[in-house]
Amino acid sequence: MICVQKYGGSSLASPDLIKRVARQVISQKKRGKDMVVVVSAMKDTTDELLRLAYQVAKEPPRRETDMLLTVGERISMSLLSMAINSLGFEAISFTGSQCGIITDSRHTNARIKDVRPFRIEEELAKGKIVVVAGFQGVSEEKEVTTLGRGGSDTTAVALAYALRAKECEILTDVDGVFTADPRVVPQARRLPHLSYEEMLELASFGGKVLHPRSVELALKFRIPLAVRSSFSLRQGTLIKEMGKVEKICVRAVACRKGMAVLFLTLPKVKGKGISPIFRSLSDADVNIDLLSKGEGGGIALSLRREYLPSAERVLGELKRQGLLDNYSVLDGLASVSIIGSGIGENPGIATKLFSALEAEGIKVGFCSSSRLSITSLVVEGAAERATRILHRAFELDKAEG
Repeated sequence: MICVQKYGGSSLASPDLIKRVARQVISQKKRGKDMVVVVSAMKDTTDELLRLAYQVAKEPPRRETDMLLTVGERISMSLLSMAINSLGFEAISFTGSQCGIITDSRHTNARIKDVRPFRIEEELAKGKIVVVAGFQGVSEEKEVTTLGRGGSDTTAVALAYALRAKECEILTDVDGVFTADPRVVPQARRLPHLSYEEMLELASFGGKVLHPRSVELALKFRIPLAVRSSFSLRQGTLIKEMGKVEKICVRAVACRKGMAVLFLTLPKVKGKGISPIFRSLSDADVNIDLLSKGEGGGIALSLRREYLPSAERVLGELKRQGLLDNYSVLDGLASVSIIGSGIGENPGIATKLFSALEAEGIKVGFCSSSRLSITSLVVEGAAERATRILHRAFELDKAEG
């Protein structure tokens, strides 16, 4: 039976922790499992490499950034493989390209097009433990690429699918997925299980345990994910197909700081709509989270602050071309979201959200909802307090009935 495990950077932060992970992997191997271990870079390594890049170049080329950042995971895979071998078990490490992760050619944010795990299968057949560098792959043009932040989760799920693995475990420094970030809400409770759809909403709106793209893949191929701590034996959280759930309930609260809103005024000229704006933003890799269209023809877009420089460059060019009258920026915001099956279809839940926040003096603006979530923007400084208020208002510290 093939088991894919992914270890995050905090689990590999020191030589002692790497040796600890080696012993955990070997314990699973002794149980008769064929082990494929995906690793992130050691804690803070990627940030340090990025700092170096910006010390030598104002705008580092994306191709060279990928060449640099893939070093972090290669260090982890080599050290873990050495540690396993030193304990008397055979291990071999592979980069993303060596193990057949084929991506498109978009540097620093590539998407997986195919997985050809022939070398992994060959080494598993020899009884070896295979250690894989997450977060990276190779394009069909033979260029090294990276999958963006959190890409090691995506690597693990893609390999689990390609290898027809029976288990895919994401091991991190928390005991699973909680009703809120325990660092923000001490009363947060571990959720024993979540549906793929709920987890995707939670990951998309600020839940930091899993990357949204990894959950998208798991949902597409129906791969159960176990999220648990590498530092304890607690059960964790199982992400799986839940079937049709009739009960409407809020399962979790998520907040995401570092948000901004762009207010756009469109020209009152027939034939000049919003599609060129979205096409141009997409071409610049700017991800828009929420959209609101005003009565006067203007639109408001929310996005993460990191996309602002690229977005403003695009909008400035569109203004010069006459495709945009003007734009303004409102920065210093955060999104606060509640997540749960069917909640967006129940107006009473949105009313409760607004009432709870406004009763505590937190101004609510720019709201959106889907079947599984309700999201509002608040002032960034109020984000954590808003999270605690909503966690309390929806009684998420209590066990589900």
